[in-house]
Amino acid sequence: MNSTIYQPFKNFDFKYRNCFLSGDLFKSPIEEINILPAWLLEVANFSGEEQIKLLDESVRSYNTLKVPCSTEVLTKFVQPLEGKIAAAFAQGYEGVSKLEEVDLFKWIGKFIYSLIYIEMNAAVRLQQLSDDGVNMSQGLMHKFGNLNTMIQSIYREVVFEDFTPWSIVVVPLEDKDTAFSFRDEINTLTFSLKLKDFGIIACLQDNGTNKKYHQELLDQIGSSALSAPQFEELCARFFYSAYLFNRLPEYAIMPVEGAIYIDAMPLRGTLNKSLFDHWQHKTYAQVLQDFWKPWGHTLFEIIKDPTRPMSYFEPASLPETH
Repeated sequence: MNSTIYQPFKNFDFKYRNCFLSGDLFKSPIEEINILPAWLLEVANFSGEEQIKLLDESVRSYNTLKVPCSTEVLTKFVQPLEGKIAAAFAQGYEGVSKLEEVDLFKWIGKFIYSLIYIEMNAAVRLQQLSDDGVNMSQGLMHKFGNLNTMIQSIYREVVFEDFTPWSIVVVPLEDKDTAFSFRDEINTLTFSLKLKDFGIIACLQDNGTNKKYHQELLDQIGSSALSAPQFEELCARFFYSAYLFNRLPEYAIMPVEGAIYIDAMPLRGTLNKSLFDHWQHKTYAQVLQDFWKPWGHTLFEIIKDPTRPMSYFEPASLPETH
């Protein structure tokens, strides 16, 4: 294994020629693999014809969402990871809560990065993005590039030096037969999923800060099972705080003898302001309304008391506003 790091954002390698995870490192044939693996579609009772809207407003069925993968990476690394996650999902909360967070990070990271790959391919194809990516936010490219480097841990050794890049929360749900659904916010690298009797929330590049931000509520929840509206409320809080997180994490990335060592730079940097912009109940209420659509709560109802938005938690343990 050589010591170079595959960096697709340097030359915008999103043309389905090379493996999306490793470039052409393994020199093995490339095949296209589904972003939503067959086992997950089966567990979700999906046909694969279900549709998703991409950032360019195009509507695609799950079956058409594919990325190029080296056959060696697929058989030696991706399939064993999928097998591990599938076995845990089959056991529900009991299995998923015992997974190593790093395995969840790899799996969710692979899923989100696959979506990014497809979005990038569309942008390059539609010439919305020049080959040097000049019309894309440098900050986003930086984040996406770091995510790609981190999920190379699927097929090679990646060492996170005394930090974890993510916040991941796994909670039990009251409804043991929750239908499968997921949400993602690519710009903030935030993701949630619910299925059977468990829910997962992940912020993939915040160095654990969102979890700390909501620690009071997480401590209050402990191991108690959440109702459906409670889980969506928890998701809304994480998605909103990920939006308020105002740092672009920087990492020192060092390839050594085939492994990649990643060290996090201090988030505080030279800025002496808080890591999060001010929490605004009014904006949060709008996010919440979207997550609570199935229950039909109006914005007026949620924010009837502007100082205390509606909550399914008692106490609400909301972050302070300023």
